[in-house]
Amino acid sequence: GPTRADIAGEKAGIVKSGSSLVLGETDPELVPIFEAAGPATLWRRDQDFGCRTNQVAVGGRLLDLFTPGASYDEVFLPLHGAHQGDNVAAAVAAVEAFFGRPVDDDVLREGLAAVQAPGRFEIVGRRPLVVLDGAHNPDGCQAAAATLDDFSLAGSPVLVVGMNRGRSATEMMKALGVKHARLVIACAVDWPRAMPAPEVAAAARQLGAEVEIVPVVVEAVARALAVAGPDDAVVITGSLHVVGAARGALVSPSA
Repeated sequence: GPTRADIAGEKAGIVKSGSSLVLGETDPELVPIFEAAGPATLWRRDQDFGCRTNQVAVGGRLLDLFTPGASYDEVFLPLHGAHQGDNVAAAVAAVEAFFGRPVDDDVLREGLAAVQAPGRFEIVGRRPLVVLDGAHNPDGCQAAAATLDDFSLAGSPVLVVGMNRGRSATEMMKALGVKHARLVIACAVDWPRAMPAPEVAAAARQLGAEVEIVPVVVEAVARALAVAGPDDAVVITGSLHVVGAARGALVSPSA
């Protein structure tokens, strides 16, 4: 749908009357849409479950989680970004709602310690920092930018960006903070729904970014690595298709 309310209405369509609903959405304008779907039980993030603490740790996040039935302190999550802590809290609450009892503490810790999320702020290089993030809407781009801020770079980001048609390139570029980037390299995958690289570039230029067009994803990544200094970050984002194409060149098949 064109608005967040439209999207919420579509998602609320899976809620059955009399069911249990674990709701990660906290926007007060959207919560009533889910309430109207008629769940028998509604658990809301930051009220019934959530993160009491959600802080940066080496290699991920350190969380203090709570659900209606339990608390879990100092849980390590090997994913980057505060939003991933919120996602995990919702997942743990959903498991508790499904089974009707809290998750065993050891099981939870062992399970979360083994979590992997390829293409979701996945770090595949260190000097420079090289990140694959499949953000493909403004909210995702904003989360990627906030997560990058956690790293307190001494240098600047070099962004490799490709998008799909139907996305608001300008809004996504704003959310990524392109005007603060050393360089934005626009690219596109070989796919009918891919936004042409010149359109991606135009959105970044409109916001005052330094831009180059390198249409082929793998070549765009190579250009970014050539431009970036050891204290910079190369962030490949804008589409899961772009991330997939870049990952094939950057990550060994066994990874």
